[in-house]
Amino acid sequence: MSVQDDLTAVQRCLDDLSRSVGRLEQHLGTGGLEMRRLRTDANHLRESLALLREAAASPATQRKPELVSIPDTPYDDSLWIDTDDEGLGARDRRAP
Repeated sequence: MSVQDDLTAVQRCLDDLSRSVGRLEQHLGTGGLEMRRLRTDANHLRESLALLREAAASPATQRKPELVSIPDTPYDDSLWIDTDDEGLGARDRRAP
């Protein structure tokens, strides 16, 4: 299956989910916390699928992150004067 076929299949499943949630709301009412959470979660899935469709439709906009070179030269020690060694405590004190 292609990506578009998979996205279409997920869209159909989400449509079925929305219909089922609607039927549950008719039987149970819309006021309960659980029903509101279920409706909200279903809507979030729809939004996520829409974002995924956009990303899949425009692969040209997807680019690899820019690489940042890290120099081999040591850092300036004055950057670390006011910090403690993690897990070792302060430099001028000893552990009990």
